[in-house]
Amino acid sequence: MTTFDVAVIGLGAMGSAALFNLARQGRRVIGIEQFEPGHDKGSSHGESRIIRLSYFEHPSYVPLARRAMEKWRELEQLCRHNILTVTGVLEAGYPGCPIVEGSLEASRLHGLDHEVLSAAEINRRFPAFKVPPHWTGLYQPEGGFLRPELAIQQFVGLAERHGAEVRTGTRVLAIEPLGSGVRVRTEAGEIEAGSVIVAAGAWIGDFAPELKPHLKLTRQVLGWFEPLQPAYYAPDRCPVFILESEDDACYGFPDFAGTGVKTASHRKGAYLPSADDLSQDGGAADEAQIRRMLALAMPEANGPLRAMRTCMYTRTPDEDFVIDRSSADPRIILASPCSGHGFKFASVIGEVLADLALGKTPANDISRFKLERFRRQSA
Repeated sequence: MTTFDVAVIGLGAMGSAALFNLARQGRRVIGIEQFEPGHDKGSSHGESRIIRLSYFEHPSYVPLARRAMEKWRELEQLCRHNILTVTGVLEAGYPGCPIVEGSLEASRLHGLDHEVLSAAEINRRFPAFKVPPHWTGLYQPEGGFLRPELAIQQFVGLAERHGAEVRTGTRVLAIEPLGSGVRVRTEAGEIEAGSVIVAAGAWIGDFAPELKPHLKLTRQVLGWFEPLQPAYYAPDRCPVFILESEDDACYGFPDFAGTGVKTASHRKGAYLPSADDLSQDGGAADEAQIRRMLALAMPEANGPLRAMRTCMYTRTPDEDFVIDRSSADPRIILASPCSGHGFKFASVIGEVLADLALGKTPANDISRFKLERFRRQSA
């Protein structure tokens, strides 16, 4: 049986970054992925992901976001690919909406560069938008978008160059603590490691009984639409956006690849009993849901549908992450779920997970993401 310092289960956003960080340190590490890096069956596909510093979810994410930005730039230098594109981020919605108010609080608390804009100022400055006259907005110039599939593939490729072993098309069946380490049973055999990082995304509940009752999987639909005024939606004229109406919140991207304006609901998503139930089955009802927000705030983007894709959110009750040691065994590190806002942090969470797997104290504060919060809620 082959023995490793660390085994990483799942090579999506967090797992691929952890694999790279461990291999870069010269550790004997293996990554196990049931599909292929950059696949379309989980939560890290679909051409683009937002990166932003102003964080409406909670101000405590801002230092982590700053470090993530640094680490993405480092990845670009190492792989010589464009992973991160800065367009600025526009958040807009009805007066007092949580997204704008939360981001404004985080921006002020952490001294982030930002502008508060009226509806008239938004519509004049960014012709891609025609937001309702009573809306307000926050523009943060440092944000933009990441290319998720490319990022994952580069993390895995760099890890292999540093000596990591990668097994794809291999499903993990069980994780079993041993006296000397941890055994990982797969369809293709068994391996042993000193510690295991479980970054299995929507499948993490299969390996973490203490976490599974607190998780909810939802099917999220992404739509790409042909803009009626293409020039308005070029990356140099249209920022990444997050919009909040009284009954929904959506996010989206400029047409940077000639594939259309991508947008999707952040709040609305159908319940999935199992991660294996996801299929690429976007339909007319999904399209209509996305178009409602476009009609309300971006009518010039509401052109012919070019494509639809589905992905998954793995949500916790408070929508914060889980990054902690398993209560079953401290040599098992759990990394997920991310509740639909985690990809931007993959570059720094990979660093954090490598530290945890090697018995080090991470330099970044992850106290908000501990499992004990669920135990307190259940008490």
